[in-house]
Amino acid sequence: MFPGIIYLSVAVLAFAGCNEPEKSPESIITSPMNTEQTSVNPYYSRTDTTKLNVSDEEWKRVLPDSIYQIARRQGTERAFTGKYWDFEGLGSYYCAACGNALFRSDSKFASSCGWPSFYEALRPNSVKYHEDNAYGMQRIEVVCGRCD
Repeated sequence: MFPGIIYLSVAVLAFAGCNEPEKSPESIITSPMNTEQTSVNPYYSRTDTTKLNVSDEEWKRVLPDSIYQIARRQGTERAFTGKYWDFEGLGSYYCAACGNALFRSDSKFASSCGWPSFYEALRPNSVKYHEDNAYGMQRIEVVCGRCD
């Protein structure tokens, strides 16, 4: 699509749960970060795909600072440090900010870049691609299709 490097806005994955698809919603293992978010974040849903139009001020209020900095301020975790960068279990990856389903674990590949890498989004509108020419590089940023 665009020449250059494709990278993910890492908060989308670093704090997202990876669940076994065969289990019922009641038995899904959810990371503590996602449990914390659902209690204070009214926008977090793993089933709602409605496009969100939430102000930055509101995101700052409902998201933990670590997620806000990465998901809303284009921050990133250090390479090779995130909880899921080398995770090999089966399941799905969700947006840490809004809960949108992004990728299935079987579309993950070993890119050796230190962050989770995927070759296919879960649904056509799960993610959006933005050209990024910051720092003298030509790259593609991948963001959540529901909350940007």
